[in-house]
Amino acid sequence: MPTLKKSYPYYLAGKPVAANTDLVVLNKYTGKPATRVALADAEAIEQAIDAACKAREAMAAFPPDARRDVLAHCVKRFQEREEELAQVLCIEAGKPIGDARGEVTRLIETFRVAAEEATRIGGEVIELQLSERTRGYRGMSRQVPVGVCSFITPFNFPLNLVAHKVAPAIAAGCPFVLKPTAKTPIGALIIAEVLAETDLPPGAFSVMPCSNEDAAPLVEDDRIALLSFTGGLIGWDMKARAGRKKVVLELGGNAACIVDAEPGRDLDFIVERLVSGAYYQSGQSCISVQRIHAHASIYEALRKKLKAAIARLSAGDPSDEKTFIGPMIDEEAAKRVEDWIAAARKAGAKKIVGGPREGNLLPAWLLEDVPRDADLYRREAFGPVALMEPFKDFEDALDAVNDSDFGLQAGVFTGRLDHAMRAWDRLEVGGLIVGDIPSFRVDNMPYGGVKQSGLGREGVRYAIQDMTETRLLVIRDC
Repeated sequence: MPTLKKSYPYYLAGKPVAANTDLVVLNKYTGKPATRVALADAEAIEQAIDAACKAREAMAAFPPDARRDVLAHCVKRFQEREEELAQVLCIEAGKPIGDARGEVTRLIETFRVAAEEATRIGGEVIELQLSERTRGYRGMSRQVPVGVCSFITPFNFPLNLVAHKVAPAIAAGCPFVLKPTAKTPIGALIIAEVLAETDLPPGAFSVMPCSNEDAAPLVEDDRIALLSFTGGLIGWDMKARAGRKKVVLELGGNAACIVDAEPGRDLDFIVERLVSGAYYQSGQSCISVQRIHAHASIYEALRKKLKAAIARLSAGDPSDEKTFIGPMIDEEAAKRVEDWIAAARKAGAKKIVGGPREGNLLPAWLLEDVPRDADLYRREAFGPVALMEPFKDFEDALDAVNDSDFGLQAGVFTGRLDHAMRAWDRLEVGGLIVGDIPSFRVDNMPYGGVKQSGLGREGVRYAIQDMTETRLLVIRDC
């Protein structure tokens, strides 16, 4: 069984640097130290940005087929280290081992898609002969790399959310500096270890766990062309500090799912999907099902089935193959969700199913009659909790989904095409999933939100669009 190393270096300009062992990474289930990681300081961050700037020209000139081959090498090596990567996720993120293996699969898929896209970044011929004045002119455009990118990633998908920034950057020809979260840095460092095996130009990448204070240049330095941040609402502050650079933000949500009077699928299937969407990896997903809006005609039947299904979920050691609910990232996060549940109940919410917290292990909760001004309704819970409420008119359900400061993704179970299209027209979200939960994601689709959920889109091809810019060529015939 693969185990963690005693310590991991950070990667500065593509080279491992064992500068110290200052960052302790905990086993999220036992709470005990699992390994130690080198922590970069402000000077090292400056060196990484400087190296990336020096690598800009070489990365832009690095041929598309060579970029493809680098990404293909990563796919091969991740496949060879698949179980090791899953065990790392299980330990550093507390992710149930089945979910961890699923994330490794998505890591591989994301790099594979990026390898395919690396040789598809083209341009177009533009017809300029629109009048007598412009006869004899020819126009062409192509996409060129924007330059140095900075990436900041969260704890909940330590492999795949890193992949969604790193793989498109390589495909686009952009050097980058990545700051993984200090809570789960090991997966990103293993990705860096694999990248170091390739022939990327010197200085093309740095992967550096560091303090938020020392990471300030990754947001503010004008030499950086693009900042891509996935995390909390602090992203809006980063955007304000970012200056002239491009900014892509994915800042979470409180995703809703509508179950219509004619849902189009049997309730057992819907219950299985709702339970998966709400409680997968303890609800620590930006598109976790948080609000369930069920038509009054099926509300009681759905409520009964959900209660029974949730009660059967196994919580505990994430290394146990039978575990569905693992620990949250830390006790502070679990206590926050517990406090939100308690506040909602004090304001009139009723428990359908739930139980007491033990450290950072919080069992699955489902509530009803949650007031719409409660934190549990309005904010991102990011934990194993969902609420449900009935509706009588489909338009009222759409209004309820839109009654949110967030707009990442939503789901609708309906057998009516007109309702599906009406939802697509009206719901203020970045993506609508019909016939399934909002938690569904494929790594090549455009993914991102509106309102407080952020701006810009990920998904390999869409990230590449942000990491490149259009360069025009006009030729006048002799």
